[in-house]
Amino acid sequence: MADFFNTYGFLLVSMTLGAMLGLSLYLPLMAGQLSLASPGFYALGGYVAAIISTRVPTTAGELYPLGWVILEVLLAGALSALLGLGLGIPVLRLRGIYLAIATIAFGEVLRVLALNLELTGGAIGIFGIPQPFRHSIEYLWLSLPLLVLSMVFLYRLETMRAGRAMDAIRTDELAATCLGINPMVYKVLAFTLGAILAGMVGAVSAHFLNTWNPRQGTFDAGILYLTAVLIGGNRTFLGPVLGGMIFTALPEVLRAIADQPGLPQGLASFFRDGRLILYGVLIVLGSLFFPYGLVQRSTARRWLDTLVRLSISFSKGLLKLGRWKEQ
Repeated sequence: MADFFNTYGFLLVSMTLGAMLGLSLYLPLMAGQLSLASPGFYALGGYVAAIISTRVPTTAGELYPLGWVILEVLLAGALSALLGLGLGIPVLRLRGIYLAIATIAFGEVLRVLALNLELTGGAIGIFGIPQPFRHSIEYLWLSLPLLVLSMVFLYRLETMRAGRAMDAIRTDELAATCLGINPMVYKVLAFTLGAILAGMVGAVSAHFLNTWNPRQGTFDAGILYLTAVLIGGNRTFLGPVLGGMIFTALPEVLRAIADQPGLPQGLASFFRDGRLILYGVLIVLGSLFFPYGLVQRSTARRWLDTLVRLSISFSKGLLKLGRWKEQ
């Protein structure tokens, strides 16, 4: 078991971070907005953590204080919220492909700034970011609780008035407006929540990857996690979680297939370098055969009900075991 975690620890943590990035793209989609700004906020959060941890002196020993990492995560979320709010109010007046282009442009503006600012290390970036853990698998102590909290928040949001209003806007914005719902308010709310989550994930990722540069949070990452949301499911929060994990692990699976002996060189090169082509094909096929993704709302409810029943049964079993031991 120890060998498994040592070998695949980096991938397991990456899958949890990928699931949260999928959720950050799913949040604007809840209000019917196709936004690709999450990679930009992800990069912003990473730079916040990288700059603070490498420039602010701490009275730490060999490992970077975990409290400082949590503080960086909170600051990254707060800065992303302010920027998301300022960007969302004017940009969310656009719709469809125009909104997607505007949010892609936002990410490119951040990338160009990171390339030219001395504070961000230019094209080289910031390296030697201090580590709060000795082994990569230990980052699950940060990423897994953050993922669980995000899922609980999304579950509550989907069942609250705000979540139902977002669902109404996604279904028919004109009808929602006639019902007294202000679409702009809920669009900006969904966009800002997605920005906060992406920024917080970026702050954790900066320490996890040990380096941060303008190649983090590019347009390619936006396409990857958009594919994860569309294929995983865009009607419930479990879809992006499943899709984010699958598509984070997919490059490693393709790389392992490419390294198989006897595979034609052209096919092996495609598996190594043709991921974006494969993602495009999956988006087309998924839109044709699974328009709402693999995980639909009814399926998610059955899963959640089963999980709740299992948790209740497990709790009752523990209580009975405790009473039996007392006797």
